[in-house]
Amino acid sequence: MSQYQARLEKIWDCMDYFGVALLMFEDSSARRNSCIRWLTGHPGDALLFLSANKKSMLVPWDVNLAKAYSRADFIVPYNDFERLPVKAILGAVGKLEIPAGSKIEIPPVTPYPAFLNFIGELPDFDIICREDSVSTYALRRRCVKDAYEIAIIRKAAEITNKIISLLEKNVRSGKIKTEADAAIFIELEARKRGCDGTAFETIAAGQDRSFGIHAFPSWTNAPFAGKGLSILDFGVNLNGYKTDVTLTFARDPNVHQQKMINMVEKAAKLLSEMLVINNDTVYFEMVAEEYFGKFKKRLVHAIGHGIGLDAHEYPYIRNRKEDNWELMSGMVIALEPGLYDPIHGGCRLENDYLLEGNDFEVLTEAKIIQL
Repeated sequence: MSQYQARLEKIWDCMDYFGVALLMFEDSSARRNSCIRWLTGHPGDALLFLSANKKSMLVPWDVNLAKAYSRADFIVPYNDFERLPVKAILGAVGKLEIPAGSKIEIPPVTPYPAFLNFIGELPDFDIICREDSVSTYALRRRCVKDAYEIAIIRKAAEITNKIISLLEKNVRSGKIKTEADAAIFIELEARKRGCDGTAFETIAAGQDRSFGIHAFPSWTNAPFAGKGLSILDFGVNLNGYKTDVTLTFARDPNVHQQKMINMVEKAAKLLSEMLVINNDTVYFEMVAEEYFGKFKKRLVHAIGHGIGLDAHEYPYIRNRKEDNWELMSGMVIALEPGLYDPIHGGCRLENDYLLEGNDFEVLTEAKIIQL
């Protein structure tokens, strides 16, 4: 449990800096936030309140689950507050002894009508809802993983690599013939190895559907790994922590498809060489765009993202000044160059990398598989 205490201390320091007496996190079907799991261990569907006097109050939808998995000073069932955030925050004010006139920060994603409701129900407090918040600080803090997190992510990557190896073997042998075969195989193998399941809905796009960045629907019973290019984008979820990889299966590619393969592999190599501490993330996409541009090709999606409790989290690797990050030791980054053609199909290669010290470790073994 020491990892939760260390993380909470950082949040309490930030609360002190901003003068916030009570902080609210919300993880619900409408507004997901994995910070509650990061700070308490609770899997999801709850409110979390932190007070300036270093107390925590978890308000879960499933109190039995919370008592089994989470760590908090107080665990109070959401039903006690009619499952209404505004009633829960009133309960937290009393339970955590928040004095009148204090600043109470609610999540920056709170809808405006709900914000007004909080103000109306708590007239004796200063209700804060802002982008530059303690909540945002927590999201940014999560991008640098601690030793506990890195150990889980490494194990998740090992499982992912085993599944990659089995996928290649079963595609080559003909056991996996359809998109459904591939997607169901991944789900089963992940759970057999102790995972909570997949990190997100697997995208299995056979040669007739790989032209899209994310095929719709994500998988069907259509043929997979036939003549041409097929894309398989998946990850596993181990104790809440995710992996995210993309394989391309190429069977008898034509000249144009082979050129796409060569370009994507080269782009992946160029990008991995940029994984150096203190490098700015904004340059990654610029390098990929410049490289593809030499061949009159375009990069049509962000080149990468952070990964951890969420499949996509800070830092986002894209060419936007507001998203620029300086790479730091402890970040786990997914890089995913790809090209897509309405006639020849798509090709993407995605792997996960851990920055450690002045070097990086390739955690996953995704590749373009020539059949």
